[in-house]
Amino acid sequence: MDILFLAHFLNGFLMIAMPIGLAVYLTRKFKLGWRLWWIGAATFVLSQAGHIPFNWAATVLLNRTPLVNWPPGDQLVFNAIFLGLSAGLWEEGARYAMYRWWAKDARSWRKGLLAGAGHGGAEAIILGGLVLYTFIQMTAIRSTDLSTLVPANQLDLAHQQVAAYWSATWYDSLLGALERLFTIPTHIALAVLVLQAFTRKQSWWLWLAVGYHALLNAIAVLLVGKVGVYWTEAIIGGFAILSLFIIFILRRPEPVPDPEPASPIPAPAFTPQPVEETPENLDKTRYQ
Repeated sequence: MDILFLAHFLNGFLMIAMPIGLAVYLTRKFKLGWRLWWIGAATFVLSQAGHIPFNWAATVLLNRTPLVNWPPGDQLVFNAIFLGLSAGLWEEGARYAMYRWWAKDARSWRKGLLAGAGHGGAEAIILGGLVLYTFIQMTAIRSTDLSTLVPANQLDLAHQQVAAYWSATWYDSLLGALERLFTIPTHIALAVLVLQAFTRKQSWWLWLAVGYHALLNAIAVLLVGKVGVYWTEAIIGGFAILSLFIIFILRRPEPVPDPEPASPIPAPAFTPQPVEETPENLDKTRYQ
């Protein structure tokens, strides 16, 4: 087994194993069930059910505007800003809706962490599943005559894709797992930021989360073609460190439930004592 084969497998495996391991740790540490993790995961899926068609429709519409005639550099800047805002609005809007209508009991820091871990974890697991699926496919056709599998007009492209996959360096093959390692803390920080809109009752926290999300995505889109994938991942790593700082600076004591009112102490029952009917007692009760 060569190291590249192992690296491709580990890339997908780690993308799935890391969020699951984090979820196990958080549920045990905070003594919480998996409900909020699953709610966060479902929130990510639902956000993409709107986000992906929206981006597709916007692309179709924008291709019919003068934007297609802009210089490539201007188009890149526009795409970075548009895609960043689109991701921020859809995902943070979905998180806000989650807290308001679905996870109404999630009003503490640790519950926000678990919901954010589910949101980022679902993304990592889905991408990891796709990576492993590609790995299985590429392994199966590695020594296969591609002319028996693809049409002749696509044969050259298929050969190039297979050759590129199996000629990558082992560390390039692990970049997907590294990016998920950096991205999951950011999702958790965003979940904690949106949570502040409810715990502090100030809506600007939601817009702060939208802006932070949009900024990170826009920078990634802008830089990957200019400074290369390594520097881009380093910058995403810097955002991960900033996200960890946000997570811990927003840590607040767990809310203390209102004490139950004490039950009133019942008054002792009055039991009349019989009075002995003696001449002296009768004389005391005589009307004066």
